[in-house]
Amino acid sequence: MMRSLGRMLATAALLGLPLGLLGADQAGHWSYQGDTGPARWGELSAEFATCATGQAQSPIDIGAVSMGGRAPLHFRYRTSPLVMVNNGHTLQVDYAPGSSLVVGDKTYELKQFHFHTPSEHTRNGIPVDMVAHLVHQAADGELAVVAVMMVGGRSPHPELARIWRQMPTQANSRSEPAHIYINLARLLPGRRDYFTYTGSLTTPPCTEGVRWFVLDTPVEVSRDQVARFHDLFGDNARPIQPLHMREIVYVH
Repeated sequence: MMRSLGRMLATAALLGLPLGLLGADQAGHWSYQGDTGPARWGELSAEFATCATGQAQSPIDIGAVSMGGRAPLHFRYRTSPLVMVNNGHTLQVDYAPGSSLVVGDKTYELKQFHFHTPSEHTRNGIPVDMVAHLVHQAADGELAVVAVMMVGGRSPHPELARIWRQMPTQANSRSEPAHIYINLARLLPGRRDYFTYTGSLTTPPCTEGVRWFVLDTPVEVSRDQVARFHDLFGDNARPIQPLHMREIVYVH
């Protein structure tokens, strides 16, 4: 049970829920453009103040890094029924309980994944065509997000094609096609080297304390798959945020 509106909003952002579901008087409308765009998020609601005042915000540009020791990511993903929400900001795919990410001695349950175009994190100032954010939560409430970079090529990605065929095209709509299952493990690259740092949610309320894992190796999707997502959602990437004193560690 949520004990505060701030916690409720953070969970809404985590799970990709339209903030309007919490009531227009409880959450400010936000978007990626104009007067309700990223530069104004912190002014739209008191609950969004961290978007403007936070010192550990995401996304960031990955430039200079420190080399870390060996700490592999263990993806324990199972097959899940395909359940999708078009929340007006992105396509969110909810995942059935029972899948997890294990890092060291900590386990994070996979909650959902969603997409941005172009990628929100950049490498030396350069984004890639699209990114999937895989959102997890530990028993103590800590969030962990894995970023899977996607580059547009000639061949469609088969697992993405399975999702795209059923994608709801109307904002605030849901799709639960019968007898269609996915396995997010098929969307991961073969190499799992990653960059890690502590940041935030990249949508309001921009809650900090999120553990980020940005995979170094991208997966290939088709340019048509990128274009279809962009046709529905446009550019839905938050601009790069200041690194401040944070360290980015590369783990291989």
